[in-house]
Amino acid sequence: MPAKSRFTQLDAFTKTVEDARIRTTSGGVITVTSLLLIFYLIWGEWADYRRIEVHPELVVDKGRGEKMEIHMNITFPRIPCELLTLDVMDVSGEHQTGVMHGIAKVRLAAASEGGHVIDMKTLDLHSPDEVATHLDPNYCGQCYGAPSPSTAKKPGCCNTCDEVREAYATVSWAFGRGENVEQCEREGYAERLDAQRKEGCRIEGDIRVNKVVGNFHIAPGRSFSDGNIHVHDLHNYFHPPELRLHTFTHHIHSLRFGPPLPAEATQTLGGKALPWTDHHHINPLDDTHQETDDPAYNFMNFIKVVPTSYFPLGWQPSTSLPGGGIFGHAWADIPHELLLLGHYGRGYDGSVETHQYSVTSHKRSLTGGDDSSEGHKERMHARGGIPGVFFSYDISPMKVINRETRTKSFTGFLTGICAVIGGTLTVAAAIDRGLYEGTIRVKKLHQG
Repeated sequence: MPAKSRFTQLDAFTKTVEDARIRTTSGGVITVTSLLLIFYLIWGEWADYRRIEVHPELVVDKGRGEKMEIHMNITFPRIPCELLTLDVMDVSGEHQTGVMHGIAKVRLAAASEGGHVIDMKTLDLHSPDEVATHLDPNYCGQCYGAPSPSTAKKPGCCNTCDEVREAYATVSWAFGRGENVEQCEREGYAERLDAQRKEGCRIEGDIRVNKVVGNFHIAPGRSFSDGNIHVHDLHNYFHPPELRLHTFTHHIHSLRFGPPLPAEATQTLGGKALPWTDHHHINPLDDTHQETDDPAYNFMNFIKVVPTSYFPLGWQPSTSLPGGGIFGHAWADIPHELLLLGHYGRGYDGSVETHQYSVTSHKRSLTGGDDSSEGHKERMHARGGIPGVFFSYDISPMKVINRETRTKSFTGFLTGICAVIGGTLTVAAAIDRGLYEGTIRVKKLHQG
């Protein structure tokens, strides 16, 4: 038997001759409707195939020796920049007192004058023209009983007011306004400080810390350690020359741990921000305000930090972060000093290693007493402490991985198209058959 005849017997799609076909108006309407419905459903399948979803995963964070960047932008409208000090410390024993690297102090006019920016540079009370450059080259200023600081330009001497202040801090002595200190009187330290009493300050920038339990705080006065106790020189804060009290009223514009999600990621998702990328969701302290008229007031924020990764569509471990590796662990292999502040945690391919956090906030007066003003008479506060804004953070051992994926594969897309075409035509054929048979029966009833 010829090969053609064998395949003819296997034909599952039998045909009818043209003369045996009957075309009806209802069949034409159903055909057009079916085609329109098929095109609509195929477009829906295509849109579903192109849609990107973010699937969260929860894993144990196995990173070791990593760093973490903290970005902050906080305004203090009732205290000048000269009185503010930022200190960072953690359980590893690393203390960073008087942090300035990556942090800018922006001097602000008084709130009654509009709070506009006066100076966007780091505050420096001592201009180059007045910092010992005009003194005799053999001049060696005394340190008034304290040892010369290691940062002194001339070993064994204190030629500037800052060097005297640093020398006092090394032996845990209060400095005050620099009365009877030759260097400070020559530079007009007290006068310039008094001239800034009405000003406010905005602290903004980034700091890089060890990814371990720690805290950072913004408090008044130069900080130093007295044995194992961390203390601040509060004389200038609590004893202004006039009855112009400073307070720690503050507004947190933004506070985040790690880099933000790149803008192109939200554009890839059609411009709709995901719930986890909403800054109010991952950064609950953003745009928060705390008010107080009490100089001796303390604000505490206990933060739980959750490491979070974001991997864009098509991400592969071999092309993730500089040096390769998965989940961003390769950062530990790169000296963090080689990475600029603000760039730590960003991958070459759009991946991001960042952090979410939750926070519990408390506030209290350092004079002690209860919380009657807040409606909690039963809550008692201890007496003592340092005024300021404190952030104590803990690192979660779990890590959230947000990975971009398509809702269906290409083979799933093709399968969907076949299902749409076959299902629509089958249902349309059944409807057409039912209408045709019904029409024939109605005609026969009228004729009979």
